[in-house]
Amino acid sequence: MRLMTIDEPQVIDASHIWQSDHPLWRLAFRPFYLAAAVFAVLAIPLWLASYFGWIAGGSHITLLWHMHEMVFGMVAAVIVGFLYTAGKNWTNLWTPRKAPLAALVGLWLAGRVAMLVAPPWLAAVVDLAFLPLAAWSFYRVLRKADNKRNLFLVGLLLLLGIANATFHGAALGLIRVSPILSIQAAILIVVLIESVIGARVIPMFTRNGAPGTTPVVNGKRDRITIILAVLAGLAWVTGIAPVFTASMAFAAGCATLARLAGWQPHRTLRVPLLWILHLSYGWIAIGFFLMALASLGIVPASAAFHALTVGSMAGLIMGMITRTALGHTGRPLKTGIAEPAMYTLIQLGALVRLLAALGVDGDGHVTLSLAAGCWSGAFLIYVIAYGPYLLRPRIDGLDG
Repeated sequence: MRLMTIDEPQVIDASHIWQSDHPLWRLAFRPFYLAAAVFAVLAIPLWLASYFGWIAGGSHITLLWHMHEMVFGMVAAVIVGFLYTAGKNWTNLWTPRKAPLAALVGLWLAGRVAMLVAPPWLAAVVDLAFLPLAAWSFYRVLRKADNKRNLFLVGLLLLLGIANATFHGAALGLIRVSPILSIQAAILIVVLIESVIGARVIPMFTRNGAPGTTPVVNGKRDRITIILAVLAGLAWVTGIAPVFTASMAFAAGCATLARLAGWQPHRTLRVPLLWILHLSYGWIAIGFFLMALASLGIVPASAAFHALTVGSMAGLIMGMITRTALGHTGRPLKTGIAEPAMYTLIQLGALVRLLAALGVDGDGHVTLSLAAGCWSGAFLIYVIAYGPYLLRPRIDGLDG
């Protein structure tokens, strides 16, 4: 009996990449994951080169540019790519694909270029268009399928859009709000998205991917965790009494750890596709604990928010853009050399970046450079290893 083999399809001529029938435009994870990863490789070194004074003429490459582009640029792209792809599964309806998807990706790219070279007012106009349009397209699919369970995600996308509008209004001097605070608010919104989606998929992935595990999902505990995270975030953004903020953040950290413990992270150490999700989710608790300390003036706020962004956000992104790319291109959920290397680099980068935020390296030249190297190295490996997957048709012949 002959066994059927599935060969890797040939890469379509790169000159056809902007044609709507190219595999890149068949489902949103493909262009958004690839674009976000390429942007991640380039943006951090560019920021550090400007920060250390290694390049001239980088008037647009400021601290605010760095903070904005990591959240509203890279992270927003991954969120939209993930939600559109998951939305196809949730509704059995196509989310934007082919020409509409290419147009949306083009709008995202125009925002990145505008933020880098355009006058601030023009950059704001271009950049602000992306999230509302992405949310509207997602809403139309959910509404058509009568999928009310996931409508709150549209609301969170719109909240991100409002935070972005607040940032631009503050940066242009139109409103008297700290632009940094608006970015921190956006980070806390993303943490909520991570908490909700993580509770849905991490226990399921663990049960399916680590035989013998019995992850515990407790609905009451999950609701308490989300409520505490919301209260901690609101307390931080509103600047309420530091003791109250610290209490809510500490409680949110404890609840997050209790939730994670029930998912049996210790049983996933031999499965890279799982331990990266558990470890990255644990950084949310670390971020809340550091937020509690930051609200009391014990550590800088940068420590808390880099734990949330590099530790949890980038770690979960790396875990999900590998897992979903494998699954949605028809490949087995197995890792090779690239995946553990990516996961280790991003976690090492998170730890070193936290040390930099805590000031262990004085001016930060060594720690910041090392953290940037780990970050860019991780995403560069993704581009090299997964770029061909994203540019080729599914190996099982299915659409998507």
